[in-house]
Amino acid sequence: MNKFIFPILAVVIGFILASVTKKQKSINTKLLLSFSGSFLLALTLFELLPEVYEHLDSKFSGLYIMCGILLQIILELFSKGAEHGHVHIHNHEKAFPWLLFISLCIHSFLEGFAIHDHNDMVYGVLVHKIPIATLITMFLFQSHYKKSQIALFLLVFAIMTPLGTFISSTSEMVAHYSQVINAIVIGIFFHISTTILFESGEGHKFNLSKFISIIAGVGVAYLI
Repeated sequence: MNKFIFPILAVVIGFILASVTKKQKSINTKLLLSFSGSFLLALTLFELLPEVYEHLDSKFSGLYIMCGILLQIILELFSKGAEHGHVHIHNHEKAFPWLLFISLCIHSFLEGFAIHDHNDMVYGVLVHKIPIATLITMFLFQSHYKKSQIALFLLVFAIMTPLGTFISSTSEMVAHYSQVINAIVIGIFFHISTTILFESGEGHKFNLSKFISIIAGVGVAYLI
C-alpha cells in the first residue's frame, strides 16, 4: 500500500513545506534536493540497474536507458527542468501552464512503473518528489493562476505516480515489457539525478553541506 500512498504523501509534504517557507526558496530546500538526487541515483544503481541487465541483452539495455535519457531531455524542453528543481513561471502569465503540467505528469506516470517490482524505489520517488513538489508549489503560489487551477495541478501531479504503479501491476501487456520500461525509467532517473548533483552552481566552489547531503543520500540508499 505504501507504493500508492507515499508518492501522494510527498506532494502533500511539499505543499506544506512551501506554505511554511512562505514562498521563498531556502538553503534547506537545496540540500534536500541534493540528498534526493544522490538517494535516487544510488537506489537506481542498487535496485533497478542490476535486474534490467540480468533480464535484457546488455546492448539493448543500454539502448533503452539512452532512450530514457533522451525522453527526459524532450520532456524538459516543455517543463524547463522542473523535474530537478528549475521551475520558471512568470508572474505576469495567467494562462494555465499546460506544457509544464503535461510533461510533469508524463514523468510522474513513468516513475510509477519502477515502483511496482521494486518496493524500495518508492522511497527514492518519495524523497525525490518532496523538494520538487515544494518548489513547484512555491512558484504556483507566486503566479496569478486561480486557486482551483493550482489545486487541480497538484492533485493530478500527486496521483500520476500511483496511477503508473496501478497500471503496471494490473496490465499483462505492461508486465510483458516491464524490463524495457524499467530501463527507460533508469535513463530518466539517471538524467534527473545527475543533473541535480552535477549542474553548475555557486561558481563550481566546493560546498561541504551539499557534499555531506550527497554522501548521506548514498549511505541511506545502501542501507535500505
